[in-house]
Amino acid sequence: MKSGFVNIFGKPNAGKSTLLNALMGEKLAIVSSKVQTTRHRIKAILTEPDYQIIFSDTPGIIEPKYKLHEKMMQSVKSALEDADVALLIVDVNDNWEESDQIFSGLKLRVPCVLVINKIDKAPAEKIAACMEYFREKPYCRRVVAISALKGAGIDQFIQPVVELLPEGEPFYDSDDISDLPTKFFVSELIREKIYEVAQDEIPYHTAVLIREFKEKQTLVKIVADIIVHRETQKAILIGEKGSMVKKIGMAARKDIEAFLNQKVFLELFIKVKPKWRDNELYLKEYGYGS
Repeated sequence: MKSGFVNIFGKPNAGKSTLLNALMGEKLAIVSSKVQTTRHRIKAILTEPDYQIIFSDTPGIIEPKYKLHEKMMQSVKSALEDADVALLIVDVNDNWEESDQIFSGLKLRVPCVLVINKIDKAPAEKIAACMEYFREKPYCRRVVAISALKGAGIDQFIQPVVELLPEGEPFYDSDDISDLPTKFFVSELIREKIYEVAQDEIPYHTAVLIREFKEKQTLVKIVADIIVHRETQKAILIGEKGSMVKKIGMAARKDIEAFLNQKVFLELFIKVKPKWRDNELYLKEYGYGS
């Protein structure tokens, strides 16, 4: 039996969350075309008869501008410290040198698998050149090319990772798929819909707090606050005659029902908390930081 922690690193939007979801066959990490969607470190547990992999999706590596960003980078740092294997993910169409600088700067002490993603959007010569470029890097033990979105190469992907894992007993029960509570995933699914529906900077200024999560006989009642910085943002998220918050609620409820496999009654409220991204107490309340 092999078991260990496999942590995923890369620039924002390299496809870390899409890869995690594809590997798990389950939507655990929220996905958006906007960068810096992932704020928390999400652990996903994949158990098979001969191995258990605890995958960890980390926020994209950025220069911190707010306390929120500092918390995000702290979770990257803790992921560096407990990895058995690192997955370094690069978008084949992105700047390879920038990714190389980030990966070199991580100073990883564990074996690394270099994952070239989005191969469905690049010609074969470019993919080959990218593989060649990273294969020669000192931190690189294996190179694999995949399309996380299309699922291409995912099956062949697991074996090289398992080979690098230490031998040992499983860390979690075989039924567990994450170490995070259900409420966390519910709040993330609501946050994802804000990224889909709201424009420009608004998603980056929002947090979601689950205030009530009650399992009744026929459905689950969920009450959540969407936190914003300013009254103007609140007005935009509510929309004309409540149209925007209704749209967010309907889309989120659909995904939450699929995730919980149960009927859901979802109620959303928009609350204004100025400068919450720089306020330690608010950050703690909204689930950021220890």
